[in-house]
Amino acid sequence: MPADRGDPPRTPRTPTISEVAAEAGVGRATAARTLGGYGYVSPELKERVLAAAEKLGYRANALARSMSTGVSHTLGVVVADIGNPFFASMVRGISDASRARGFDTIVLSTYEDLDEEIAATDVLIDKRVDGVIIASAAVGRGEVTHIRTALKQGVPVVLVDRAIGSLDLATVVIDNRDVAREAVETLIAAGHRRIGFVWGPPVPQAPATRRALLAAAARNVWTDGERLRGYLDALDDAGIPFDPELVMVGPKTEEHATEEVGRMLALPDRATALFCTETDAMTGALRAMRARKLSYPGDLSLIGFDDSAWAAVMDPPLTMIEQPVRQLGAKAAEALLDSLEGAEPRRETHTLHARLVVRSSVGPPPAP
Repeated sequence: MPADRGDPPRTPRTPTISEVAAEAGVGRATAARTLGGYGYVSPELKERVLAAAEKLGYRANALARSMSTGVSHTLGVVVADIGNPFFASMVRGISDASRARGFDTIVLSTYEDLDEEIAATDVLIDKRVDGVIIASAAVGRGEVTHIRTALKQGVPVVLVDRAIGSLDLATVVIDNRDVAREAVETLIAAGHRRIGFVWGPPVPQAPATRRALLAAAARNVWTDGERLRGYLDALDDAGIPFDPELVMVGPKTEEHATEEVGRMLALPDRATALFCTETDAMTGALRAMRARKLSYPGDLSLIGFDDSAWAAVMDPPLTMIEQPVRQLGAKAAEALLDSLEGAEPRRETHTLHARLVVRSSVGPPPAP
C-alpha cells in the first residue's frame, strides 16, 4: 500500500562502526581505534577506514568516544553573561586558542547567580568535558564546593577574570587595582577632589567608614573589590579623605547608576568627576548628566572601564580603560590545555596589563 503523502520523511540511518569496518575490510576494533582517535593503527589501514567512513557518511558519537578514550577534546566555559560584550570577547579568545589545539568549547551563562553556576558546572561534568574555565561569582570558602567537586573528579579548573582566595588554582586576571588607581590619579592630577565611584558593593546603605566599605566589597565579586581598592589608594596617596556619599552602593544596574549619579550631582559639595567601573555604570552616568543638561568635561569629568568603539566616537570621546579581554580568554585556555596535555599544573596568578586610553573627557573642575 503506498505511503500516505502526509507521513513525515524517514530520517536516514547513521552507519555503525561495524558497517564501516566491513566496508574497509578490517576488524571492528581497528575501525573503532581509527574513528575514536586512540591506540595504534597502521597508516594503510587508517586510510582505508577513513575512506570507508566518508563513503558511508559515518559520524562519530562524541559522548561514546569520550567514554571509551577518557578524552572528549572539549572545554567547558562558565561566564556571567555571554551577551555581555566583555564576556563574548573573552569566550572568543578561549575558543580561538582551544580550536588551534584541537579542542571544542561549550559555553554556559550564569547571570552572576551562584546556584546557576553550580548547575552549569554539574552539566559540564556530566558532558564529560576535559576541563573547565570559570569566571566565578563565588567569594567565600563555603561557595566553592562545586569547583572542589570538579577537581576531585579529575576535571581541572582555571579561573578567569576573578580570583578566589580560598582556591589554589591557575588564575588569569588583569591588574584591576593598579589601573583603577591610575585612572583616579589622572582625575586628581586634573585638580579634582570630589570624585564619585560608580559602582560599589551591592549593599542597601553606604558604609560609613573605609573599613566597613572594604569589608562589604570583600563579600562580593573580586574584580569590584580590586577596583574599589585602587580608587581608595589614589585618594589616600593624595591625602583626600574618603566620603561615603561619593560611592554608589545598591543594585548593579544602569537605572540605579543613573539615580546614584544624580544624587552625587545634587550634593551641596557635588561630585566634579566620576570613575565608572562598568559599561552600564558609565551609561547611567551619561543619562544622569543629560537629565541635568550637564556636559563633559566642562561640568563633570569622566573615566570608564571597558573601552569600546562607542566610547571612541562619543563627542567628545571618552577616556576609558582598555582591557586585554581576548588575551585574557586565550591565556586561560592555554593554561588549561597545558595541564591537559601533560604539563605540570602551575597554580599561579597570571596578571595581564590593562591600559588607560586618554581621550577628551577629563578636564579641570568647574569654577565654584
